[in-house]
Amino acid sequence: MGIRNKYRSNLILNASLAAIGTSLFAVAPAMAQTTPDGDTPAEEAGVGETDDENVIVVTGSRIERAGFDQPTPTTVVGGTEIRQAAAPNLQQVLNDQPQVRPSVLPATTVGNTGSGTAPVDLRGLGTNRTLVLLNGRRFVGEGNLNVVPLSLVQRLDLVTGGASAAYGSGAVAGVVNIILDTKLEGIRLGAETGISSRGDGERYRLDGAFGTSFADGNGHFMIGAEYVDDKGISPHGRKSRPGLRGGGQTVLNGQVVIADDVNAVRSESGLIRSGIFAGQTFNNDGTLRPYRGPGVGNIGGEDASNLYDHIYLAGPFERLNVYGRVSYDIGGATIWADANYGRVRSSYDFFPDYITPGDFGAGPITVSAANPFLPQSLRDQLAAAGETSFLYSRTFTDIFMLKFESEREYKEGAIGIDGTFGNGWKYSAHYSHGELETTQALNDNRVRANYLNAINAVSSGGQIVCAINADANPANDDPACRPLNIFGSGNASAEAIDYVTADQGASAIAKLDAMGAEVQGDLFSLWAGPITVAFGVEARWESSRGFRTAEQIATAPTLGIPLYTSDVAGKFNVKEGFVELVVPVIDAEGIKIDTNGSARYSDYSTSGGIWSWKLGGTARLFNDLRLRIVRSRDIRSPSINELFSIRAVNIGPQVDLDTAGRTGIPGYNPNPAQVTTYSGGNPDLVPETSKTLSFGGSYQPSFIPGLSLSVDYYDIKISGAITVISASNLTAACAGGSQAACDRITRDPVTQTLTEVLTNQQNIASFSTSGLDFEAAYQLQVRQLMGDKPGSIRFRALATYVKDYVFDTGFYATGRTGPVNLAGDVGDGVTGLPKWRGTFSATYQDGTFGLDARVRYVGGGVFNELLDGTGGRVNLSNNKISARTYFDLGAQFKVMDRFTFFGNVRNLFDEAPPINTTASAHYDAIGRYFTFGAKVNF
Repeated sequence: MGIRNKYRSNLILNASLAAIGTSLFAVAPAMAQTTPDGDTPAEEAGVGETDDENVIVVTGSRIERAGFDQPTPTTVVGGTEIRQAAAPNLQQVLNDQPQVRPSVLPATTVGNTGSGTAPVDLRGLGTNRTLVLLNGRRFVGEGNLNVVPLSLVQRLDLVTGGASAAYGSGAVAGVVNIILDTKLEGIRLGAETGISSRGDGERYRLDGAFGTSFADGNGHFMIGAEYVDDKGISPHGRKSRPGLRGGGQTVLNGQVVIADDVNAVRSESGLIRSGIFAGQTFNNDGTLRPYRGPGVGNIGGEDASNLYDHIYLAGPFERLNVYGRVSYDIGGATIWADANYGRVRSSYDFFPDYITPGDFGAGPITVSAANPFLPQSLRDQLAAAGETSFLYSRTFTDIFMLKFESEREYKEGAIGIDGTFGNGWKYSAHYSHGELETTQALNDNRVRANYLNAINAVSSGGQIVCAINADANPANDDPACRPLNIFGSGNASAEAIDYVTADQGASAIAKLDAMGAEVQGDLFSLWAGPITVAFGVEARWESSRGFRTAEQIATAPTLGIPLYTSDVAGKFNVKEGFVELVVPVIDAEGIKIDTNGSARYSDYSTSGGIWSWKLGGTARLFNDLRLRIVRSRDIRSPSINELFSIRAVNIGPQVDLDTAGRTGIPGYNPNPAQVTTYSGGNPDLVPETSKTLSFGGSYQPSFIPGLSLSVDYYDIKISGAITVISASNLTAACAGGSQAACDRITRDPVTQTLTEVLTNQQNIASFSTSGLDFEAAYQLQVRQLMGDKPGSIRFRALATYVKDYVFDTGFYATGRTGPVNLAGDVGDGVTGLPKWRGTFSATYQDGTFGLDARVRYVGGGVFNELLDGTGGRVNLSNNKISARTYFDLGAQFKVMDRFTFFGNVRNLFDEAPPINTTASAHYDAIGRYFTFGAKVNF
């Protein structure tokens, strides 16, 4: 097919060199973060306070003013955290942070089409509710951090609260601002490799960067590139890792449990399920032998299998990034331009096609005892026993092993200007254009009708042919049909495989044009200082066009798993204006109080205007204690796919769960056979809204220099959240009192029988979450402890406690009368969060040697709160999951001032995850992992 050919023709390795950020980065407490303003990269700075004249606010606010404390909590992830994570991209660095739910990982995107993406999920509120910025501006790609060159990243600023008034739509859960080292000088080169303690998961990385000034220092040019080849971990890697071999519910000793390696009664070469040969499986030569099936509780069995026996543990990918920037000072202004290119490719076995009978999720098929592919001796024995057919089940890994291929290519360019005028006023403006082209293919799909024709083989004229071509009715003939040998593995002919399989795929291109202009300055002074204002305008134009191949459109209705079922075409624009004010209230000896407010008006071409706002304040007491509070109204506008994916129509049976008062109506049918169900995008969607409250403080005691402590409370409530609910669940939600659900349902006016349901994207759900964030950091010089010894020691601890985490669609599980608090639900496949997550790190660094030690803690809980045996539900006896603690170690050695060699061990003690039924987003699935590398600076 076209997509497959296009993809494979482009599978060419492109290697380039980039640098690994090497220096320790000093992290300030969770507050408005500040860094030294000079030529030295931020990671070279020390921890602690700096002079007010030498600080700038880097995130959380539009205001840049010396001494201003931003009320929105902010956490900085710098060079130390990047190094300690030893990760292939920024997303996996962020996934170690307690505020981030690691929803998207190589271990969680296998078996779905998200492989190769790398978004961030702050607070577990969904990746589409975290806004990702590059040097403070938007970029195309839905926050996919795979397109950002890790080698040039100076730090990441996490605004862990609503920030829509400052940054616009999508900042409901917070903002990740990627800050690049735009003052790079010299050449950096690096190489890195990694491997697990089991000998798999190989990863290779090359990177390099170059930066230089020109025109007597007025100009600056930089370019960096990075190449990563991550081999992933194949299905064989599951077998050496306990808890990952396909878990599931089963019964042991009369109790329902989650157990590892729970298998179905089938084999990869074929298992006879009835008659005189029941319980025997085929050898590859067509002979039979006894089936070595699972034991008690369907656990184990040499010939038995489950779906996860064939799914990668971690998806492989290949990534290339290139970023370049040039700037030039012209008096009181700096003009700049940058360009970014990124490409991510994935290709691997997906899983076996399981939709049709005889495979996963369905019962066995019926096979004729006269099938000519059976050995004559078996046919004779079946005939002697009077058997004309038998039941047969098999996992067709040799024929219908789906193969997933994807390529995501990103291109973007931007220009801008930053300058000053008048008495300290600043201005900036920029414009960018970006395109993200995505190509996907799912190959070797089963064509249902052809498969049923091909397995029905007969003998005719001494040849094995399809039965439809041998009967007396030529109207049934299919000249293309080739009989399929389904007995034993690897016996099907190439012609038969071509007849029963087909490929499917689609391509899409998303475009983003964005511009912004901003002015900031002091309006006038009050008794406590100047009133500072920042105001500006922004606009963006987004469009997307997704289309299937002609082959896909023709074959989709016949495929076992029709994945790409509709096209996407649409566009929208938004024009915005914003203003932010800082008003000082008190500035006296030992006390300083500021208030901060901002507002943004956004006018969407699809839904009209909407306001977002923020109001907060800070108090600095005795220079040691800082208190802050902020209240905000934030928004998330619907995406292109949510708005414009093409409507699909299905007519079929549905179950009506809103029967109260209807069962006595003549003609009412609670299970109608013909209900028209509409799905797809919804151009009538409006932005989600949320209310966020955050308050807390930080303490930096002057009598212990280098120590910072902070704590913040957060409470986020999202209403009108966009989601999709099935037809039956919509009727249940209507029965539960949701008027929005009722509005999507049409009934016969006489019989009240369900006739039509709109299951497309809807503003029908709500989210709420609350908890506490903690941070502590301490840095001291070794000489403070041991005389004139060189080096510094740094400690940092981060922790998050989740009190509530609720997703409410109006549809409630059996035995529940309301939404469920999923804080503490940590089973895979459950959209919950551990109540506690935290990291503690300690680093030592001197001129030639560095040592890192880190502890990562993930709290336990229950596999699923709904499996507690109440309300008629399943009582899962091993529902509780214990906490996991992971230890990481790293070291760096500098040689001749230019060369640095480093190594890292992640999950040093190989802590195993809980038993997984799918893939856990919370616990380490890879196990002990080693990383080694070298870098050189010129």
